[in-house]
Amino acid sequence: MATLTEVHRSLGATFEERAGRPVVRDYGSPDRAGRAVRDGVGVTEQPVDVVEVTGADAVEYVDNVVSNRVPAEPGWGCYALLCDPKGRIETDLYAVTTEGSVRLFLPPGRGERTVAGWEVFIQDVAFDVPAERDVVLGLHGPASAAALAAALEAADPPTDPLAAVEGRLAGASATVVRADAPLGEVGFWVNAAAEDAGAVLAALVDGDPAAVPFGGQVFDALALEAGTPRFEADLAGHLPNDAGVRNGLDFAKGCYVGQEVVSRIENRGRPSHHLVGLRPGACPAAGAAVLDDGEVVGAVTRAAEGPTVGGPVALAYVPPDVGDELEVEFDDGAVPARRVPLPFVEGSERSARLPRYPE
Repeated sequence: MATLTEVHRSLGATFEERAGRPVVRDYGSPDRAGRAVRDGVGVTEQPVDVVEVTGADAVEYVDNVVSNRVPAEPGWGCYALLCDPKGRIETDLYAVTTEGSVRLFLPPGRGERTVAGWEVFIQDVAFDVPAERDVVLGLHGPASAAALAAALEAADPPTDPLAAVEGRLAGASATVVRADAPLGEVGFWVNAAAEDAGAVLAALVDGDPAAVPFGGQVFDALALEAGTPRFEADLAGHLPNDAGVRNGLDFAKGCYVGQEVVSRIENRGRPSHHLVGLRPGACPAAGAAVLDDGEVVGAVTRAAEGPTVGGPVALAYVPPDVGDELEVEFDDGAVPARRVPLPFVEGSERSARLPRYPE
């Protein structure tokens, strides 16, 4: 059986490093792959850390430390945040309740670091960081449900966002989660053991409809077009209220670290900044200053050439009351940048993480 890396290489993958691990950058045709995701279905390895929380108190423990309500019923998940005492985001994550555990999916490099800071007193809780033993493949695009239905055995693809089922792909056990449309398209995550992931990827690429493989470069650009904030670039160190990730917050639940700050800003109804979409005249670097009438009012978090929109798109933090006609600073001067509604592209679904703010 070919390993996952061997299958990647057979498909023409080139690699880069993220959080100390090799991940696929692309397969040599990023424009074609981007169109394939928007028009049909693509498959990618998601560079995430997987943490298994087990024990009788697993759901209660995780629920007490994250910003959203963790479902008690197996087969359901949520998007949530971990904040510091000042309310700033330390990481985001997905928590999926399965039979006998809560499975956490975190940004690469955050799994062991997060668990190391969790203290257990009298609760019946244990943590397992599978690291290289677990792989998550993402299947995205309007035809992803059909591709998964053709490949999945012993279960039907889940239809509700963040619903999960246990099934089999390419003869291997897998947990399948309906994604919350991070690319603005119908999507699924397939969580399988590393030794089975190569066979699962090959089965999806050879399926009917066939999933076109794509790498992190295309994933980042499509997520940007969908208006989905990414942890490393858009969320780390920011207040959830400013980032607009309201789908990761439950304002009615009990106390978690940073809740007092987050709730106070929510009750006041005035985040100091909004995460907005920009259409600049050229593609700026992350951190580039955003100007309003020559005055610095914010900064770009990330930008890319949108594979679908056919031009530069960017996300930036700016005060909520700035106008639409702005500028972005480059080394040789400023270029016009128009503030536009998100998402940049309307796909088969809207990202659940699209920034939202109180009226």
